[in-house]
Formats: sequence, structure tokens, C-alpha cells
Amino acid sequence: QVHVVESGGGLVQPGGSLRLSCAASGSIVNISVMGWYRQAPGKQRELVAAITSGGSTNYADSVKGRFTISRDNDNTTVYLQMNSLKPEDAAVYYCNADARSASHAGVYWGQGTQVTVSS
Repeated sequence: QVHVVESGGGLVQPGGSLRLSCAASGSIVNISVMGWYRQAPGKQRELVAAITSGGSTNYADSVKGRFTISRDNDNTTVYLQMNSLKPEDAAVYYCNADARSASHAGVYWGQGTQVTVSS
């Protein structure tokens, strides 16, 4: 089994910054991709940023130039540095890992962390 846990959400003023962390643990053999998604009330969950085990990154157009995804060398922890936050960035942010354990392969999701952008 693979567990994914996010942390780092909170309340920030417009223009401020937050850093989210996501750690995957368990009987992990390999993680090919880890990503951050977000879901605002009444909206569909959307991809924010993703990073492959090789270091390739992908960003939603709405966050390019403001958000940066990175990972630790062990490839089980990823971060999302969010700068110049806007009210429309407010959402629950979810992390996922496309991972293979000793017995199963699949996409594993965390419980989410709330990001609120308000003055």
C-alpha cells in the first residue's frame, strides 16, 4: 500500500506565498509521476503541476511563472512553491502519486490541504 500525505496549506493574503509538501510512503518500488491538483467549490478538479521521476515538469497555464513544482532526490516527496497567489488560487490542493508497490500499481491520492487566499 502507498500513502500520500499533503501539508502546508493555510490562509494567505493576495500576493503572498505558500509552500505545499507531499510525501509518499509505504512499500514503494517506483513512482513515475507525482502531481498537484486543486478543486475549488463547484468546480472540477484540475491539474496544477506535475513532475516525472526524470524531472520533467508540466504546469497549468494559470500558474505558469508563479508556481514551481520540485522533488527530493528520493523521488517520494514533492513540493509546490506558490508565489503571487491570487484569490482564484483558493482551493483544496491534492497530491497524487502514480506509483508501483510490491503488490499493486496505481494512482494514489492524498486527503488534500486547504489553501485560502483572502485579505
